[in-house]
Formats: sequence, C-alpha cells, structure tokens
Amino acid sequence: MAINCYCIALRRAERKVTSIYDEALKPAGVNIAQFSLLRAIDRSMPVSLSKLGKLTELDRSTVGRNVRVLSRMALVKMLHGEDQREAVVVLTEKAREALVVGAPLWLEAQQKIENTLGVTIAKRLRGLSQRL
Repeated sequence: MAINCYCIALRRAERKVTSIYDEALKPAGVNIAQFSLLRAIDRSMPVSLSKLGKLTELDRSTVGRNVRVLSRMALVKMLHGEDQREAVVVLTEKAREALVVGAPLWLEAQQKIENTLGVTIAKRLRGLSQRL
C-alpha cells in the first residue's frame, strides 16, 4: 500500500531512523534523544531549562521531563544559576563518558543513514525542518 500522506510517511521514516540511532547508541547507555540533549547541554553548560528548550526547539515542560530522566540516570545535575530563581543543568562525569563512547557510534549511524539514503537525499533531509 502506498503512503499518500506526507505526515504518515515522515513519521514512519522517523521511527526507522530513530531505531537505527538508538540501536547504535546502546553501548553508550543512552538513546538518540538523550544523546542529543546531552550534546546540547555540553555545548552551553551551564544552561537553564528555558535556554535548553530554545536550543533544542522543545517546549520547557518537555525539556524538564527529559532532564529529570537524565538526572535519574546520573547523567546531569541541577544547580542554582546566577539568578537563584532558575536552575541550570550541568553534565556529570558519567555523561561525559557516554558522550565519548557515543560519538563514534553516532557517527556510524549517521554514515549508515547517509549510505542508505544517498548523499543528495541526506543533505536535503538536513534542511527539511528549516524549509517547513
């Protein structure tokens, strides 16, 4: 059966792509969503939940839930920021290890996706969210 709905087609493709990354990142102990969030935190640390939401294009409540999961996994710590009213997120040593282990695994998944789609389609895919 052909998929005529772009939304359904993209969601199916997203699930397949996500599973490729999740499988690749298993040795690092994180999934692609967690790995991406850890990378965003690493680049802007210490970072408030509000800023992290803007950086990842996720609403603050989603970021908060995801950060709580990372905290339970002992991958991040919440600290008081300069403004005592807002908490900031920092990585733990365990998170740094997950990033070191995960980086080459992520790159392998990237290459697998690119090899499957072809370079031209992969490049177009990266710009898709900016065009929509």
